[in-house]
Amino acid sequence: MSDAPTFGSKGEVLGRLAAGRAVLTLGIRNARTPDIVRMAKGAGFGAVWVDLEHSSMPIDCAGQIAAAAVDLGLEAWVRTCERDYGVIGRVLDGGATGIIAPRIESADEARRVVAACRFPPRGQRSQLGALPQFNFERFPAPALNRRADEITSVHALLESEAGIAHADEIAATEGIDMLHVGLNDLSADLGHLGNSAHPDLLAACRHAIAAAKRHGKLAAVGGLAAPAQFNDMLAAGAAPLIFAAIDSDLLATSLAARAQDWQTRLANR
Repeated sequence: MSDAPTFGSKGEVLGRLAAGRAVLTLGIRNARTPDIVRMAKGAGFGAVWVDLEHSSMPIDCAGQIAAAAVDLGLEAWVRTCERDYGVIGRVLDGGATGIIAPRIESADEARRVVAACRFPPRGQRSQLGALPQFNFERFPAPALNRRADEITSVHALLESEAGIAHADEIAATEGIDMLHVGLNDLSADLGHLGNSAHPDLLAACRHAIAAAKRHGKLAAVGGLAAPAQFNDMLAAGAAPLIFAAIDSDLLATSLAARAQDWQTRLANR
């Protein structure tokens, strides 16, 4: 079990990963209250990521979950909807400490994500006076902007052939902190749906990892089917960011197991 990082700046979590220290992450699609974060904290997770792309969760729930994660010392990332740059400022203002932007396919798209996450002159994030990440304390605007940028990480999710092809220029984009390869969508885009072990997909992962390393960035792979594949990606240079669970999957699996347990009991009475 990995130690949960102490919240304070993106460097603490990314630094752990760069040093080869594993961080467990929990995906959140089903939960609507901060209790899920307390469960993750108690179980030893170091980060949560709220999936707005594949859930009906409203932004206010995402913000409350993210803010609770920050209070408990966990990183709080949000995967926004594809190309939905407008929501980025709202979830960051609500408590998130990182943005996972899906299906990034070019340096231009990467720059647009960075611009949405950063205050001027680095970007176009709208100015505000206080943030929940700092308990709504008031700071001079330059100090607030600097501290907000320090704790905010920007993640580009590559999940198409075009994204992999442009991995080098995406990794080179100033303000991008980490590349993620999403094997579920990538397997569909490359014509190998569900086959995360296909040589084409593994080659794509290695290509993205190498691109990230060339530009001093981190890379991670999500959707790996077997521990051996995960170890292969670590050997290739991927960061040990472990997408350990998604709450909706855990709930469905537990419900099925509980139902089967009761069916067995009733059959044997």
